[in-house]
Amino acid sequence: MNKTILITGAAKRIGKEIALTYSDLGWNIIIHYNSSKDDAEDLAQKINSKNPNTAKIIQANLDIDTDVERLVQETKDMFNSIDILVNNASTFYPTPIDEISNEHWMKLVGSNLKGPLFLISGLKDKLKESNGSIINITDTNLSKGVANYSIYSAAKAGLESITKGLARELAPEITVNAIAPGAMLEPPDVEWTDEQKEKVISNIPLKRMGSEKDIANAVKFVASSKYMTGQTIKVDGGRSLS
Repeated sequence: MNKTILITGAAKRIGKEIALTYSDLGWNIIIHYNSSKDDAEDLAQKINSKNPNTAKIIQANLDIDTDVERLVQETKDMFNSIDILVNNASTFYPTPIDEISNEHWMKLVGSNLKGPLFLISGLKDKLKESNGSIINITDTNLSKGVANYSIYSAAKAGLESITKGLARELAPEITVNAIAPGAMLEPPDVEWTDEQKEKVISNIPLKRMGSEKDIANAVKFVASSKYMTGQTIKVDGGRSLS
């Protein structure tokens, strides 16, 4: 029986690469998306053309409680097991202190913290059955502080915090860890100039940006490490050293 991985925000970028990595291992892939329906369908078609009937898609807005509840139920109904949950979906945009609003709070905390927490709550029994793994995607810049991103930073810091708490609470059946990417890609719908890229790279000891594959490989390593839980693994080229 194939094992199953659910990846939130799996239609593009890092989530897509994680899906393709696990597809190469012969796993069932549940591709969650919010608004990227065409990308999700294209990815599922690509996976199913190689491994028939192993990829399925689910739409859900993680800001909406009923959508999260439906995502939990549809996930349970799709395959026999849930072996890995990757909380990858994220909303990211600046919120300068003079411009913060309840709407910003709901959107940024919804996708980055509340949605993942309630998704874990809804799927914990299935994950216990498979001695599964939960991996939360956070951000390596949390320890430094990022101006104008107070709500996003608070949400991601909360996700790291619940990683530690749930590692204790869900042990010994489930491992819970976090992966904190560094400079991988430009923000969605943004294209950096060469000068901007050089400025970013100048602060990275390895003198290059990472790739989606770096994160996918880290997910594969962490999920298979059954004697590691409650940890945050930074994949940032050494940027957090300075």
